[in-house]
Amino acid sequence: MLAEPHFTRHAGAWNMLTAAVCVALLGCLQAQELQGHVSVILLGATGDLARKYLWQGLFQLYLEEAGKGHSFRFHGTALTNTKQGQEIIAKVLESLSCPRDTAPGRCAELKAQFQQLSEYRRLKTPEDYLALSKDIEAWVQHEGLQEAGRIFYFSVPPFAYADIARSINSSCRPGPGAWLRVVLEKPFGHDHRSAQQLATELGSFFQEEEMYRVDHYLGKQVVAQILPFRDQNRKALDGLWNRHHVERVEIIMKETVDAEGRTSFYEEYGVIGDVLQNHLTEILMLVAMELPLDISSSEAVLGHKLQAFRALRGLQRGSAVVGQYQAYRGQVRRELQKPDSFHSLTPTFAGILVHIDNLRWEGVPFILMSGKALDERVGYVRILFKDQAYCAQSEKRWVPAQSHCLPQQIIFYIGHGELGGPAVLVSRNLFRPSLPSASWKEVEGQPGLRLFGRPLSDYYAYSPVREQDAYSILISHIFHRRKDSFIAMENLLASWVFWTPLLDSLAHEVPRLYPGGAENGHLLDFEFSGSHVSFSQPPLEQLVPGPDSAPMPSDFQVLGAKYRDSPLISAWPEELIARLAGDIEAAAVRAVRRFGEFHLALSGGSSPVALFQQLAMGHYGFPWAHTHLWLVDERCVPLWDPESNFQGLQAHLLQHVRVPYYNIHPMPVHRRQRLCAEEDQGAQAYAEEISTLVTNSSFDLVLLGMGTDGHTASLFPQSPVGLDGEQLVVLTTSPSSPRRRMSLSLPVINRARQVAVLVMGRMKREIALLVSRVGREPRKWPISGVRPDSGQLVWYMDYDAFLG
Repeated sequence: MLAEPHFTRHAGAWNMLTAAVCVALLGCLQAQELQGHVSVILLGATGDLARKYLWQGLFQLYLEEAGKGHSFRFHGTALTNTKQGQEIIAKVLESLSCPRDTAPGRCAELKAQFQQLSEYRRLKTPEDYLALSKDIEAWVQHEGLQEAGRIFYFSVPPFAYADIARSINSSCRPGPGAWLRVVLEKPFGHDHRSAQQLATELGSFFQEEEMYRVDHYLGKQVVAQILPFRDQNRKALDGLWNRHHVERVEIIMKETVDAEGRTSFYEEYGVIGDVLQNHLTEILMLVAMELPLDISSSEAVLGHKLQAFRALRGLQRGSAVVGQYQAYRGQVRRELQKPDSFHSLTPTFAGILVHIDNLRWEGVPFILMSGKALDERVGYVRILFKDQAYCAQSEKRWVPAQSHCLPQQIIFYIGHGELGGPAVLVSRNLFRPSLPSASWKEVEGQPGLRLFGRPLSDYYAYSPVREQDAYSILISHIFHRRKDSFIAMENLLASWVFWTPLLDSLAHEVPRLYPGGAENGHLLDFEFSGSHVSFSQPPLEQLVPGPDSAPMPSDFQVLGAKYRDSPLISAWPEELIARLAGDIEAAAVRAVRRFGEFHLALSGGSSPVALFQQLAMGHYGFPWAHTHLWLVDERCVPLWDPESNFQGLQAHLLQHVRVPYYNIHPMPVHRRQRLCAEEDQGAQAYAEEISTLVTNSSFDLVLLGMGTDGHTASLFPQSPVGLDGEQLVVLTTSPSSPRRRMSLSLPVINRARQVAVLVMGRMKREIALLVSRVGREPRKWPISGVRPDSGQLVWYMDYDAFLG
């Protein structure tokens, strides 16, 4: 008889062993699956942002990630006392919602789980942070887990960032092997200097890779789709996404609400700091940046964004129009307890014209616009392509999917407006776009609905299969380390470098008043030419009746008077620049008619920029072919340096007009690879050039400015250099950087047939008043030494400088 197999005889024992091994393996797998623990600490957990968006976003993160390898606990913290904070958080957690396809019973179960994992505690002192850290470590150890990392979400005002960062860094960092992610909300400064200061401060506590700066617009579904759309439709877009085919790009965010309740914030940041410098600029980068080969690489995306930032043409005063709704001043007075005499200059509306100086986008206008108290709430990006076709048949026979005479456009519809939600629209006569079918669906037809002048049926239109809140998306990206959805420090500072000069130039600008809503009519319409943008309609004189009305440019004529015994022209900036440009053109025409050429010496700095733009864009009768352009002064930097006066002249005038290159005379500050070295004799060389080409070394017109210390050209107080003697050109030293300068001397300035002094801005009021009272004392105030020997001196002052 054959022996019974061993495993048959011991089947019961074998089964017991197998079960034990399976249980052990299952336990190991489960332990391995749950060994990564994540602590989410929400600072400011009882505030508006947290209650409206962040707790819901954290709940969404839990729904998506629970059971996928990590365990979670959520710590709501604030300065609110424990009992009150717990009551607030309990109400918030009860109001959380599940996705629409979740059964009510299952939703209740998930909410109960999330509530059990959530707690509130007061977090104020370094000891509080240390206690939190120890509690997390104890809980992780008790549960037999390993700590994966900690997320600190700063839903607090920026002034609190430094103290919180210090406490986290010293008392609440996770141990070795665990990561730290710190989430920061805007605003990140109010100009370049403050942004740099904040970045430096936070950088002393956290690594850049640990910081996630939130711009919630990057989490909006349509905005987040811009790069994937460009990537998935590369073949169709490669030949279209450039200056040869794009007519213009509009990036718009309109709001019907006003700033009531937020005036303290608005007084510091205005609409530019609130919307344009961040939301709309980030969208601009997504549209304009070069497309990386791999858009899933955060490093590549952020690097290409930075390249696009660096190609932005600098903004000037003429790049913007600004407005303020009528009721704003009253709201500021009430909320900030200002006197009745207080007049705010904060813009609540802005239209900005942006250009990008690279081969792809050269000459294409990008229009950024946002405002409060407008006629509708809507946000969109519209890429309008050039109409380069002519259709011989009548319009009634044009077929939307075939006719190239119909508008061709791509629209990223961010939300609200006529459509009511996010969508991507592509004109049918362009191409049929490719979007991921799992997350985007075609929009059903809506008879009668028209968008941007065409019926909805003229577009391929797609909307998200499931709408998601921006913060839910961004919180998920934080967890998954998707840094491309956030603002890198270099990009942030590049953005402020771009916007700060415009903010400075608008600091004393009176915004156009508008009534708000549908009553605005066409008052805020604007148009652009070249690099200059202006309102299409003159302002309404009686827009604000009564004693609170502010003077508008149209309320005044150009004022003629005397200043230092010489003619004075005074007006609002736009009228003043127009008058000066007209006077220069008239002088040029007279000189060319009489002598065959016109020698014009121009100062640098910010004041003449608007004049250069006016001459470039509005004076087509100017005899540029017979004009010689000279510089009054120059900084000792290479001519291509942004600080160079010649570079400013090139950017705002020379590239737009046809002056023969041999009639352009930059100062030779850069010789033999050195800057303003005495032995290189650059000043003598420029003087010789003047003596050779300019009869009697007498310029036809010299344009000067006046500094707040009374300097003119680069002739500075308390320095005798260039104030008298035979030298035509001198090297001087400025009290500010860059210190070394080259300048025309006072004697050669006074030989000119005409001298125009342009003085603009409220900060010039004090020096203008002082200089009006002094005699000829050029050592104290070099501008007081400007008295042409036989020519004419004319002062051009705006009302801010003249009247204060």
